[in-house]
Amino acid sequence: MIRVEDLAAGAAQAELLGADGTVEDPLVVVDLDQPAADETVLRRAVRRAAECDRLLVGLTRTTDGTRHLVPPLLDALDLTLVPVDSADRRLVAVDDPEATARTLVRAAADSPQAAVILGRLLRTGLRLTVGQALDAESLAYSTLLAGRRFARWQAARAPRRPPPAPADPVLVCRDGDVLRVTLNRPERHNAYGRELRDALVAALDLALLDDTLTEVVLSGNGPSFCSGGDLGEFGVARDLDTAHLIRTRAGAALPLHKLRDRVTVHLHGNCIGAGIELPAFASRVVADPGAVFRLPELGMGLIPGAGGTVSVPRRIGRWRTLHLVLTGCPLTAERALDWGLVDELSPSGPTGA
Repeated sequence: MIRVEDLAAGAAQAELLGADGTVEDPLVVVDLDQPAADETVLRRAVRRAAECDRLLVGLTRTTDGTRHLVPPLLDALDLTLVPVDSADRRLVAVDDPEATARTLVRAAADSPQAAVILGRLLRTGLRLTVGQALDAESLAYSTLLAGRRFARWQAARAPRRPPPAPADPVLVCRDGDVLRVTLNRPERHNAYGRELRDALVAALDLALLDDTLTEVVLSGNGPSFCSGGDLGEFGVARDLDTAHLIRTRAGAALPLHKLRDRVTVHLHGNCIGAGIELPAFASRVVADPGAVFRLPELGMGLIPGAGGTVSVPRRIGRWRTLHLVLTGCPLTAERALDWGLVDELSPSGPTGA
C-alpha cells in the first residue's frame, strides 16, 4: 500500500516487466486516508495515476462519508473501495476495504497480463465507438488465448466437446410488431456456444432487416438465462485471427448494439459472462429478483470477450466493471439494479420468459 504522496513521487511507476517479460506487481493499493500535502502534490498524483500501467485501487476506511475523497483522483484511479454505500460509480462499498484490497491484489497477481490489459481497455474503451471498442477487446482476448495463464487453466480441465443441440438452439416467434427470441439450450443453461450464437445472430438480423418490428424481446428457457461461453469450445479455434473475426463480425454484440433501442432482455438464474455482457447492450434489461451476475474470465487468464468491456462500463462505469472482473464474485439482482446493470426487477415465468 502506498500513500497519495508516494503516488505523486512515482512509486507506482517502477518497471512493469521483469527480466523474463512477466508483469510484476500488476495492482497497487493507494491509501486515501492520508491526503496529499498540498494541491501541487495532488495534481502530480492525478497525473501519475492517469499515466500508470498498473491497476491503481484506492482505499478508505472512513465511515462518516466520502467528502475527503478528491474527485480528480477518483477519476484517475481504476477503482476505489469504501466502507459505506455510495451512488458514485467510481466507488464500491465493501464490508472490509483492506481485506477486499488484498483479494484484488491476489486476483491480479494470479493473472497479471490479463489484469493489466483489462485496465488499459477499460480506461480507453469509453473514448472509442462501440465497434472500435469491440475490436480492441477481441484483439486483446485473442492475445490472452495464446498466453501461459490460459494454457494452464486449459490443461487443468478434462477435454470436453459440447454435444450438438437436441433442438433449435434459439426459438423465434413474431407476435405482431414484436419479435420474441428465446435461448433454447436449457440442458446446458443456454451456454453461448457456436450453435446458439449463430442462431441468435440470425434472429437479430431479422430485426435489423425489418423496420416494422418495433421491439425485440430476448429471454431464455430453463434454469438460467445464459451460463456464459461454452467452456468446451474455449481455445478450439483453428487460429486466433479467425477467432477474432468470428467474435467481432459473427457475434451478437454488434447487432444487439445496433438494435439497442428496440431490445428488452429478461434475465433469470445464472447470468454469467456473455449472459450479462450481451444483455447490457440493450436499452431495457429486466431481471428476476433471484438472478445472479458474474464475470469470471480473469480466473482463466482472460478478460470478458463477448463485449463485456464495452457494454458493462457503459452501464455501470469502468470502476465497478473492474471490481466485477477482478473478484469474479456474484452480484445480486438488487445490487445490479442499484448500479444500473439492470433497469427493473420482476419475477420471471416458469421457464424464465
